[in-house]
Amino acid sequence: MSSNFEQLSRARLATLLPELLLSGHLIDRSGMAHTIAAFGRTEMTAVAIEEWQLASPVYTRRMQRAFGFTGDDVVTIFKGLQLDIGAPPQFMDFRFRVDDWDHGEFWLDHCGALLDVEPMGDDFVVGMCHDIEDPTFDATALATNPHAQVRPIHRPPRRPADRKPMCAWTVTIDAAHVPPPVPANADLVADSAAARLELADIDPDDEGQADYSGPLLSDLRFADFSKSALVRLADEVCLQHHLLALGFLIAVRARLEPDAAIEIGRKQFAGIAGLTAERLRKALPLGDDMASLATVLRLHPAWNPLSYTGVRVLETEDNVQLTIPRDSGAVADGVWPALIDAEHLAPIDAMARGVNPRFAARTTDSSERALTIEITRTDESFRESSEVALTRFSGGAAFTFTDRGIPLPLTVV
Repeated sequence: MSSNFEQLSRARLATLLPELLLSGHLIDRSGMAHTIAAFGRTEMTAVAIEEWQLASPVYTRRMQRAFGFTGDDVVTIFKGLQLDIGAPPQFMDFRFRVDDWDHGEFWLDHCGALLDVEPMGDDFVVGMCHDIEDPTFDATALATNPHAQVRPIHRPPRRPADRKPMCAWTVTIDAAHVPPPVPANADLVADSAAARLELADIDPDDEGQADYSGPLLSDLRFADFSKSALVRLADEVCLQHHLLALGFLIAVRARLEPDAAIEIGRKQFAGIAGLTAERLRKALPLGDDMASLATVLRLHPAWNPLSYTGVRVLETEDNVQLTIPRDSGAVADGVWPALIDAEHLAPIDAMARGVNPRFAARTTDSSERALTIEITRTDESFRESSEVALTRFSGGAAFTFTDRGIPLPLTVV
C-alpha cells in the first residue's frame, strides 16, 4: 500500500478531507501562543509571515500540478485557495467572483480565524488581517503568477462590529507589477524532501472526478472526486501540514538556540496532534478502543504521506505500536517525526488521548534505525495537556461542516 488513505472508502475520504484542511489551518493556533510567550506579539507575527511565505508557494504549485489546473490567471489562483489549508471550507468561507482572466474578487462570509482573535483586541486583529495577510496572500498568488497582487477592499477591524462579509479583496494580474523579493530561506523549503516528494498519479479511469481542470466552482464537493483523486488529495494536504511546520521551525530556529526551538516545535506538534486525533475519531466516526486508535494514527497528518514519513502502525490485542524510522524524508527535513525521541513522547500521548484519555505511550526500542513506541490502556484518566487546551481556544476545535448541495460553476462575468 503506497498510501494509508487507500484503506478508506470514497465516502469516508470525502468526509475526511475537510477535516484535514481544517487541521492544517489550526497548526497556527497550536504554535502561535508559544511564540508569543517566547518573542512577544510583534515577532510572533513575523514568524507567521515567514512560515506561510515559505510554505504556501511550494504546496500551491504541487496541488496545481496534481489536479490539472496549472495556469497563470485568477481562476487558477482561486482554485488553489480552495485546496489550501489556509482556507479550509466553511470555517474560512471564501466566495469568489471572476471579472476576467486578470481581475477578480474574493470575500469571506465567515472567517473562523477572525472570530478567534477579535476577543483579543484590535492589535491582534490588525496583526492577522493586515500585517500577516498582506505578504502571505501575495505569496500564495505569486505561486501562480509573479505579477499578481491581492489588495483589500475592506477588512477588519470590523466597523460596525458585525460587518458582513467580514473582509473583501481584489486580485489583479498586471505585467507592470514588480514581484517582491524571494524570502530568505525559501530554498530550504523549495529543496526539501517534502517539496520534491513524488506521489502516485491519479487514475483517470476511476469513477468520479479525477482533477479540477473544469470551471471554478462555488464550493468543492469532495464526494464528486474519485477515490484515487481523494487519496492523492489527502496525501497532498498532509504534506501541506509538514511544509507549514517546516516553515514555522525555520523561522523559530532563526530566533532561538536549537534546544529552545525544538521545545517550541514539540509544543506546537502536541497541540495540533491531540486536537486533530479527536476530530478524526469523531468525524469517521470511531470508538475509543485500540482498533480505533490504530485507525486514527494511520490517518493522522503527522504520519502522512506514508512515503514521506515511513511511520508504521501495528495493532495487537492489548496495545498499538508506532514505529518511526530515522531514514525518512520527514526526519531529513527535521519536521514533526524528527521531534520525537525516547524521552519526548508528549505529541504521541496527545494523539492517543484524543481517542481515549486512559491511553499512555512509552518507548520500547530506540536505535539509530528506528524508534518504537507502545501505547497501552491504563487505569488512570489523564487530564488534557496544556498544549491541546491552548489549541482548543480556536472555534475550529468544535466546528461542524454542513452539506451545501450541488456547487455552482463560476464563469467570467
